[in-house]
Amino acid sequence: MNALNMIKRTFDILVSILVLAMLLVPMLVIAILIRLGSPGKAIFAQRRAGRNGKPFTILKFRTMRDDADPYGSSPHSGEDPRLTRLGKFLREKSLDELPQVFNVIMGQMSLVGPRPLYERQAELWDETQRRRLEVLPGITGYAQAYGRGQLTIEEKIEMDVHYVDNQSFWFDLRIIMRTAINILRPRGEVYEKQYSSDKEYENDQ
Repeated sequence: MNALNMIKRTFDILVSILVLAMLLVPMLVIAILIRLGSPGKAIFAQRRAGRNGKPFTILKFRTMRDDADPYGSSPHSGEDPRLTRLGKFLREKSLDELPQVFNVIMGQMSLVGPRPLYERQAELWDETQRRRLEVLPGITGYAQAYGRGQLTIEEKIEMDVHYVDNQSFWFDLRIIMRTAINILRPRGEVYEKQYSSDKEYENDQ
């Protein structure tokens, strides 16, 4: 493990433990409200492609009805009927991602890195695009902090590869600060406007 990875891992663990210490009770309350608001489990668990393509199970607060297709397309607006009332709020405030601090502590994710996608999506990438798998996936990333739903998957992957090529502790801090600003201010970019520039690819999701 090089110096950057050691610093990054130490920072990930310390911040994750701090988040749990501060937000464990609110997270338990959210879990209870999810169970009370709609049938189904509070935690949504799904297999994703991790570092070097190794699969892992990502954890999120459930934001959709329990009968929604777990591999269906992402909501394009807050009016999507699959979203629960609480789920809409959690998504728009990015609170649905909070359980991923456990993924970080287990070493499956980092606070900052490319968002983990489905394994079937990774199979469609070319050699350059697959370079996003060289690092741990993140709770937030360069593409999420600077565009998110306004970007197509191709644009996000290009930004992910840029992140891999320009990793630094200060770059991570910049992304974290920008993410915090995005969460605190009203915004509509959490919902994807267009998943892909390739219609065949988009329809396959």
